[in-house]
Amino acid sequence: MKRIAVLASGRGSNFEAIARNVREGRLEAEIAALVVNNPEARALEIARDYGIRAISLPSKGVDSDAYAAMVRDALAPLHVDLICLAGFMRRVGAPLLEAYPMRILNIHPSLLPSFPGLNVQQQAIDYGVKYSGCTVHFVDAGLDTGPIVAQAAVPVLDDDTAETLAARILVEEHRIYSEAIALVLSGAYRIEGRRVIRTRAAEAAG
Repeated sequence: MKRIAVLASGRGSNFEAIARNVREGRLEAEIAALVVNNPEARALEIARDYGIRAISLPSKGVDSDAYAAMVRDALAPLHVDLICLAGFMRRVGAPLLEAYPMRILNIHPSLLPSFPGLNVQQQAIDYGVKYSGCTVHFVDAGLDTGPIVAQAAVPVLDDDTAETLAARILVEEHRIYSEAIALVLSGAYRIEGRRVIRTRAAEAAG
């Protein structure tokens, strides 16, 4: 069975959704470890509840490349097939990108390439867009610039706040992230330039 590691910094809601889908058989994978860069992250409690190995590697005062090397070394003996960022609030440094080329996924709460970075729901409201959503993409050296695996759209309502919009987007995040993970673990896709294209095997499986 394919093995994944999840990197998180905070509440861990996407991590919990992945763990639930694994436990209930909707995602055929094993979570080898949770890695947090914040020792106060609620995600650690979720890992304990699910019996998942948790690794706390505080990142305060550590630059991106040095921290990426720490994560790489911690994961090396676990034979991980895919890394999934779930609210991980650090840029991924070169040592981890080089160790797992096109094997790191992230979920971002906007329809990329619109609104990369932080505070994206408020950005969407301020810009006046009628639809926002979420994007699962491969991680590369840029900021939310890797090839897109999956997206889901959510209407922006006239009375939305950043909080209400974020809550509706989060529902879609929990749905599409596990679907995207399953696709990538299946290997039933190819990357052409920036495009992630499902192969016939993936299409036949639904």
